[in-house]
Amino acid sequence: MIHNNEFLEKAQQLIDVGRFIDSKGWVPATSGNFSARLSDGNIAITVSGRHKGRLVEDDIMLIDSMGQSLDGKKPSAETLLHTTIYKRFEQVQCVLHPHSQSSMLVSRLFKSALVLKNYELLKALTDIDTHEAQTVVPVFANDQNIARLSAEVESYMDQNDPIHAYIIAGHGFYTWGKDVAEALRHVEALEFLFECEIKLYGVQLP
Repeated sequence: MIHNNEFLEKAQQLIDVGRFIDSKGWVPATSGNFSARLSDGNIAITVSGRHKGRLVEDDIMLIDSMGQSLDGKKPSAETLLHTTIYKRFEQVQCVLHPHSQSSMLVSRLFKSALVLKNYELLKALTDIDTHEAQTVVPVFANDQNIARLSAEVESYMDQNDPIHAYIIAGHGFYTWGKDVAEALRHVEALEFLFECEIKLYGVQLP
């Protein structure tokens, strides 16, 4: 399949993101998955089972808005979690899913949700312009039934204030943005804030 220039540009952005996130230790082994939406509604996404720090153009594939492969390659089993975000948020053009240690520890320590508040770095998240704001990062139980997990995430979003990310317990987290750069900014900010909360939790133990 011959891809157009827009796909190739998005693919390179995902390759670059993969190398950066891998350099931080946030996608060990072949974990994680990344995607970017194209102007026609199709989605460039990492092929299942590829090491995110060693991605090449052939490791990025094309799916439609329903998550169906358009080039014969196999997408991540979690593709539905990407397409669900794109359907909900018209402005979102990139979804990133690291498997970081800090997000896993947060899910062990805070169980159902982590509330982030009174951090200056919250302003790195879209639509937050003051340290006095707060954002909730919900934690969902890991589930190999991705359709069921996706429905649970959707139900939460329907019933609660907008969120910037969510964690899958013992697994990793999802965040998104209007482009690859914004989604990566969210990853970096959230990683820092997760680590702050983990260390603070340790300090407060009796």
